[in-house]
Amino acid sequence: MTGIASAVACHAALRRLVVRPHTSRILVTLKVPTGRSISVLYCYPVGSEEWPAEPEVVERVAVRSRVRRGAAIDLVLDRARENRSQIVFTKARGRDAVFWQTARVRRQARPKVTTPTARACGVAALPVVVDSGERYAYKFPRQQVELVRRRLPCGDYGVEVAGTLHAAVERKSLADLVGSLLNSRLKYQLTELAGLAHAAAVVEERYSQVFKLEHERPAVVADGIAELQVAFPGVRIVFCESRQLAEKWTYRFLAAAYAAADHSAEAARVVSTMDEPATMPEPSTAEVRAWARENGLEVPTKGRLHPQVWESVPAPTREAPGRSGAGGGGVASTCRATSFLPATGADGLRLEG
Repeated sequence: MTGIASAVACHAALRRLVVRPHTSRILVTLKVPTGRSISVLYCYPVGSEEWPAEPEVVERVAVRSRVRRGAAIDLVLDRARENRSQIVFTKARGRDAVFWQTARVRRQARPKVTTPTARACGVAALPVVVDSGERYAYKFPRQQVELVRRRLPCGDYGVEVAGTLHAAVERKSLADLVGSLLNSRLKYQLTELAGLAHAAAVVEERYSQVFKLEHERPAVVADGIAELQVAFPGVRIVFCESRQLAEKWTYRFLAAAYAAADHSAEAARVVSTMDEPATMPEPSTAEVRAWARENGLEVPTKGRLHPQVWESVPAPTREAPGRSGAGGGGVASTCRATSFLPATGADGLRLEG
């Protein structure tokens, strides 16, 4: 193998290919289908005898940068658009292979991993609260979760313990991370998250992409992330490479926080609520009027009742008899009225126990 394709570029329609062979160790043959848009090429190294003596050059473009990074070569051509690409040397089915891809495809690449679907930390059904302002929320497919959408005080996803937000995760794309970092919005978000027992900010991108920003200085962004992590050590900033992995990490982080929480206070609150006697609703005016007549009180057929009549009615509770009995007229009764004087004065109502 005696040559290498040193510059490979893709036009907007991806129909023009640049190949500039020169003396090197590897010879790469590129076969490009015509009439169809492509953005990833699979190649394999061959012997020098298969390289044409006079290759057909479609276009010549100067190379601005060519950097070897491990098994990959990053190429930057001297033109404004579609100028970035990458050549990766690897093995496929036991033989050497070369992959060429554009920067656009590399950004959209998905990791070749199979995420587990087993329940996290033994939680059978994790109750996850999703902020109502989250536009493209995680759905946690094939996971044991119970989603509830409502407004969260902070974060995009959280779990509650005893009715209080216990842990939360703020989701960020790389563009959102950079924008909120530069306008100080991220600092205020982390300040709110720092008040929780467990909190994190998950980024749907590789950390290495921070140093490939074109419109912002990578050093400024990297320093800002480091400063926020030092200022808020209790709020983790995690880069998860892709949206899928960020979703899985969010699920397992919330499950771990939920499993480690002290649920005794919540259980005690539920038990105490069950032990308390259930208070019956207040009786209506019609019920009090019927009760007063059955107990010998003179009350008007219409209009408001005298305040002393209302005061004479026992508090309606579950233990109070007569709620639906025949002798109580629909109202709990533990006293017997003997006379009622409608005139204003001292005791207009005399009761005997």
